[in-house]
Amino acid sequence: MDWQTIMELVRLMEEHDLAEIEIEEEGFKVRLKKAEPRVLEEKPTVPTGPPTTAGPPAEEFEEIRSPMVGTFYRAPSPGAPPFVEVGQEVTENTVVCIIEAMKVMNEIKAGVRGVITEVLVENGQPVDFNRPLFRVRKKLSKP
Repeated sequence: MDWQTIMELVRLMEEHDLAEIEIEEEGFKVRLKKAEPRVLEEKPTVPTGPPTTAGPPAEEFEEIRSPMVGTFYRAPSPGAPPFVEVGQEVTENTVVCIIEAMKVMNEIKAGVRGVITEVLVENGQPVDFNRPLFRVRKKLSKP
């Protein structure tokens, strides 16, 4: 029995949806059997301890997003210090950057209280509407 005959048997198994086939010819025996499908069992996760209720207040992160399409600037003018730096506390009314749109410089306010944890855009980079500009860590009081 040659390789081509064996491949023909495989094709016949698939064509007729056979799970197993056995052929004996001139002292040569071939048995083909499809592998059984593996079923992966998901184990439910069980909490290892009681829920924690004590400790410091939970932290939540929020992104300050671009309200328009334009060019992002971290400082009011070239060479001036940035409006905000990583680690700086901000309030809702803190100006965090400028976005230039149609030759108009638009001051962008944080709109959230917290601490700047990351600047997500490079100075002078074009930004789209709703693009994340900064990441802010907010402190939440526990219920």
